[in-house]
Amino acid sequence: MTVTGIITALIVGLIVGALGRLVVPGRQSIPIWLTMVIGVVAALLGTVLANALGIATDTPGVDWGELLVQVLLAAVGVALVVGVSGRGRRVL
Repeated sequence: MTVTGIITALIVGLIVGALGRLVVPGRQSIPIWLTMVIGVVAALLGTVLANALGIATDTPGVDWGELLVQVLLAAVGVALVVGVSGRGRRVL
């Protein structure tokens, strides 16, 4: 993996984390850095999962199937962190 590949993975991870946070309903009061970390991990795991399932293809441009898997994993990650930390929306 080249330096450019690592930088690209980090940027994609940040975007995936933000999209995953937008997908989760309600208010998430977790720090933005944690959302970024979840996004980077989801991007890496999403790529591995998409390749294992045969969803990812080597095409020029955006691979929408792989991106969808990454965003779904980020949304699940954000929801789990909010649920475990108990810092989400409180219901009276």
